[in-house]
Amino acid sequence: MTRFAPQRRIPATYMRGGTSKGVFFRLDDLPEAARAPGPVRDALLLRVIGSPDPYRQHIDGMGGATSSTSKCVIISRSARPGHDVDYLYGQVSIDSAFVDWSGNCGNLSSAVGPFAIANGFIPAERLVDGMVEVRIWQANIGKTIVAHVPVAGGEVQETGDFELDGVAFPSAEIVLEFVDPSDDGEDIASGMFPTGQVVDMLEVPGIGSLRATMISAGIPTVFVAAADIGCSGSELQADINGDAAALARFEAIRTAGALRMGLIATPEEAARRQHTPKVAFVAPPADYTASSGKRIAAADIDLRVRALSMGKLHHAMMGTASVAIATAAAVPGTLVNLAAGGGTREAVRFGHPSGTLRVGADVREVDGQWRVAKAVMSRSARVLMEGAVRVPAGPDATG
Repeated sequence: MTRFAPQRRIPATYMRGGTSKGVFFRLDDLPEAARAPGPVRDALLLRVIGSPDPYRQHIDGMGGATSSTSKCVIISRSARPGHDVDYLYGQVSIDSAFVDWSGNCGNLSSAVGPFAIANGFIPAERLVDGMVEVRIWQANIGKTIVAHVPVAGGEVQETGDFELDGVAFPSAEIVLEFVDPSDDGEDIASGMFPTGQVVDMLEVPGIGSLRATMISAGIPTVFVAAADIGCSGSELQADINGDAAALARFEAIRTAGALRMGLIATPEEAARRQHTPKVAFVAPPADYTASSGKRIAAADIDLRVRALSMGKLHHAMMGTASVAIATAAAVPGTLVNLAAGGGTREAVRFGHPSGTLRVGADVREVDGQWRVAKAVMSRSARVLMEGAVRVPAGPDATG
C-alpha cells in the first residue's frame, strides 16, 4: 500500500465578523515558508478554504462557496508606532487558484480586535471592563482601523443584544473607525475620486455610456444608478445571481470602471483582480421585502444600495463598500448622494438585501477637494471554532 504523508496541523480560529466568516491565523503559526507573501502562502490558503473547486461547493475545505465565506486573515504584532497588530486579508477565489490581496474586508475587520485580545496581542493591563481600543494596521491598503471592543473580566464580551441585519442572532456591538479611508495619491483629487469628478460618463462596451461615481474610500467602488441599468434597486440575490446576462453586464461595468480608475491597464487584468473594485447600484428609498421576509419601509431609509462581490450580488453589504457609501453620500452631487435626496449629511441609513445599515463619515472640502477623515460603523463578531485546521502535506500547500 502506498504511504502518504500525514496532514499538517496549523493553529487557527474560525470567526464570524459582521456578515462574513473567515479562517484567522497568527503569522508565527504558519509554516515558515508561508510566512512571507508568495505562491507557497497562496497555495496553503487555497487548500485551507478548499479551492479551486470546480463544483463550487468547498466540500473539502473551510470555505462556504460564497464571497462572504471564502476568506483568510493573518494577524501579527505590529512594529508600526501607534498600532497593536498588522492585519492582512486574503479573498480566496472559489473555482480558480487565486488569492486576491488587493483590498480589505470591512466585515472581518470587526473580528480583528477580538482576535488580537484573545491571542495575547493586547497587554493585560489594558483589558479593563468596558470598551477597549485596538489599533489595527490594515496591511493590504496601508490604513488604520480603530476597533472598540467590549471587554468584561479581561476577556472579549461576545454575547449581547446588538442586532445586525444579515446575521441571524444578536451579539455584542463592536464600533469600527476607518481612519482616513480614501486613497493617498500625490494629487488629492486622485485620492478619493480617481477621475477628479464626482460623476463621470463611463463608456461600457456592449452597454453604452453610463453615469458613474467612482470613489476610492474603504474600497474602490463604481456606483451606478439602478434606473440606468434597468434595475429597481430592491433586487435580492435570486434576482441577479441566477441571471448570467446580468452578471456579465455588471462585470463589464466593473472592468470599465477599473480601467477608468487606473486600477488595471488592460481589460484582461480584471480577472486577476476580482476583489476590487466593487460595483454597486443605488436607488431612492422605497418599500421592499428583505431576504429574511422583514419589511423595509421607505420612511426608515435614505436610499437603497445593492453591491456585487467576486462576481455575485452580496447577501447584505460589504463593510468596506459601506465606507464608500457613507463617504459618497456625504459629498453633494454623487450618485449616492442624489439617491439619498442630495444636500449634505454626516450619516446615512441605507437598505440592502438583508435589511438596513447606518454608517457615518466625516467628510470635508478643503481647498476645493474632498477629504474624508474617518468613517464609522457598528458591527459584531464572535469565535465560531478554535483549534487547528488540517492541511494535506506537500511542498506547495505547506512549505
